[in-house]
Amino acid sequence: MFSKILIANRGEIAVRIIKTCRKMGIKTVLVYSDADAGSLACEMADETIHIGPSPAAQSYLIQDKIVDAVRQSGAEAVHPGFGFLSENPVFARRLEAEGITFIGPNPHAIEAMGDKITSKKFAAEAGVSTVPGHMGLIESTEEAVKIANEIGYPVMIKASAGGGGKGIRVAHSDADMAEGFAAVKAEALTAFGDDRVFLEKFIVNPRHIEIQVLGDKHGNIVSLFDRECSIQRRNQKVIEEAPSPLLDDATRKAMGDQAVALARAVNYDSAGTVEFVAGQDRSFYFLEMNTRLQVEHPVTELITGVDLVEQMIRSAAGETMGFKQEDLSINGWAIESRIYAEDPYRGFLPSIGRLVRYEQPEEGDHSSAGGDYTIRNDSGVREGDEISMFYDPMIAKLCAWGETRDAAVEGMARALEDTHLSGVGHNVPFLSAVMDQDRFKSGELSTSYIKDEFPEGFHGLAPSEAQKDIFITVAAAMNEVLAEQAGDPSERTDWTVLIDREAHDVSLSYDEAEDLVISLDERDLTLSEIDWRPGMAQFKAVLDDEPFTAEVKRAPDGFDIRHRAAKARVRVLTPRAAEMYQRLPEKVAADTSKLVLSPMPGLVVDIPVTVGQEVKSGETVAIIEAMKMQNILKAERDGVVKAVGAKAGDPVAADDVLVEFA
Repeated sequence: MFSKILIANRGEIAVRIIKTCRKMGIKTVLVYSDADAGSLACEMADETIHIGPSPAAQSYLIQDKIVDAVRQSGAEAVHPGFGFLSENPVFARRLEAEGITFIGPNPHAIEAMGDKITSKKFAAEAGVSTVPGHMGLIESTEEAVKIANEIGYPVMIKASAGGGGKGIRVAHSDADMAEGFAAVKAEALTAFGDDRVFLEKFIVNPRHIEIQVLGDKHGNIVSLFDRECSIQRRNQKVIEEAPSPLLDDATRKAMGDQAVALARAVNYDSAGTVEFVAGQDRSFYFLEMNTRLQVEHPVTELITGVDLVEQMIRSAAGETMGFKQEDLSINGWAIESRIYAEDPYRGFLPSIGRLVRYEQPEEGDHSSAGGDYTIRNDSGVREGDEISMFYDPMIAKLCAWGETRDAAVEGMARALEDTHLSGVGHNVPFLSAVMDQDRFKSGELSTSYIKDEFPEGFHGLAPSEAQKDIFITVAAAMNEVLAEQAGDPSERTDWTVLIDREAHDVSLSYDEAEDLVISLDERDLTLSEIDWRPGMAQFKAVLDDEPFTAEVKRAPDGFDIRHRAAKARVRVLTPRAAEMYQRLPEKVAADTSKLVLSPMPGLVVDIPVTVGQEVKSGETVAIIEAMKMQNILKAERDGVVKAVGAKAGDPVAADDVLVEFA
């Protein structure tokens, strides 16, 4: 077994690998860029080596720097994590030539299956069902349009070396294909250093289901069952679960057998994932194979009890797998929510900045009315860390395990309640909304789920009647605490609580246990076990025997309260003040209809319009790059350009004016 391993990655996955290495008694060396100096992973590693500037192309993607770091540290092996060099066969071969062990599959397997075009051909030759498409190289936009018409729209444009949801577009017309083909090639070159692109038929209303495989160097290969990854946004997985609620035992076995057969054909000898696109009728087609550890691997670990990072290390060290297929079984259900620094209220655009507050749910075993559950939180950042524009904006992978899917869903919903972040935009309210939706609870999923359920974008959910009770009782309780601190002598018990402008008359008292009783609409609500004091961002309590956590913030005239996906400005006023307040005019939002604003901090790639130019609705007016993704901004109406506020290469902040129309 290795005594020292170098981790050629960063963030959450570097932390994850360090934890397993500690368990195995293996020392770790971590390489880091300027942006990651002082990171949690750097703090946890036994040794650290600086390898360059923040952009990945100048640090984590430079093979010479990784090899030099191995030599400098005396490490015997390299774990590449996911992304960066993890699926680069040239890197794997170079390590092999240098006498350094690559903790991943053999270079032949990476080359055969890691390349999206080659893997499709290989799968077809192996008798695996594949999606119709064009696997050859495409040299021009004109050729791409011609091939798309032969396949039949809609068509998916994908970077051959792609991964992580980057370098993917869906084209529904020749115009989409012409624009998308160029965009995908540009993204692929920037993110992966490889601009090859291929096309395949886009399956309508599909599900994304994958099989985790694991092999060793002695010919042993097993399936660790399936994961459902259908909840996606911009082809980036957001919520994953294991097992899939779609599959029956027969389909699960058929998919597992195909995945193992494909892995066996290339002598696969590490952790890998065979991805399938599945129809609602349980038909399935090979999509691609990821020859690395997947982001969503924790849900598989939770239902199988197998540490995949440990197994990768043991396989790379030449050990024989310690179990067979018949030793493996599915235990319970696990769900993973990817917590991103992105603003769901602004089209999920990346958000960068300092993580001013980060309160995490308690890991371990919990109980609720919906059943017992276990929480695991894989995170690579701490409170006070900077979310950089140079890398993927993931903050954490929050996981919940339960004996049943219902228990796992409820556990995830409660864990999201207990997660508080500030300083950057984040998608926790959106994740909470999905957990509360009847469709998600039913397991009726598809890759178009987010578009179907939130066609106009995410704007939060209206509070349910139960959530209104939470808002009222929380605001009343905080008002009592603040009045007591201020020495208010009135001892008033009758108030009017406004949820935005909806009025609720309440009367407050205390029972024998000194719990707060709120009389509301001829009902008595009891608020107990209150955990809050001024300055705290979370209000935890039990309302009529149901524990909850709400996010709270004092406002000039009340409180901003969020519970899951519902939020409101809540005011506790005297009845007379409430009556007068409701007469105030509504504030009118500023008119920005003639402005094209930057939706996020980033760099201007291009502004292909000039002052005085006539622009038609749907035409591209700006391209902004952030988090390695190009975002194309289009005119929402016909107009004439009055002013251009930036040029290619300029850094811009969110809401900076890019183009103004007359």
